[in-house]
Formats: sequence, structure tokens, C-alpha cells
Amino acid sequence: MSATLHTRPARPARRVTTGVADARLHWWVLALPALAFGLLLLLLAGSGEAQAAAPAHTSPLAQVTQQILRVVG
Repeated sequence: MSATLHTRPARPARRVTTGVADARLHWWVLALPALAFGLLLLLLAGSGEAQAAAPAHTSPLAQVTQQILRVVG
């Protein structure tokens, strides 16, 4: 009686890689930290120009726009 020989199935050939990872990032992975950094930079840049008597009817969006214009212009 002969013994049966168990062999492993053949492995598929490995892809040759060039050392570069093949991973894609979503757009927000880079955009959110850049946006956070920019907003923090605006807060730091505008903190020296704080006004005690700011108008109460100014919206937050208008305030952010004014800060951006101060820094850029």
C-alpha cells in the first residue's frame, strides 16, 4: 500500500513592487488638517488686534472673513 502525497497548491506569483505604497488617501485626510492649521494661524495672527467694543450684530462668518482679509491684505 502506498502512502498518499499531500502537496500544497501552487502560490500565485508575487507582484514586483517598486517600493511605493499603493494607498490612496481621501481628499479630506489632507484638507482637514490644513484647514485646522490655517484657522489656528488666523486666530493667533488676529489675537493682537482684539477689539473690546466689537459690534454685537456681526455674524461669525463676517468676523472670519474680516480676519482673513486682515491677514492677506
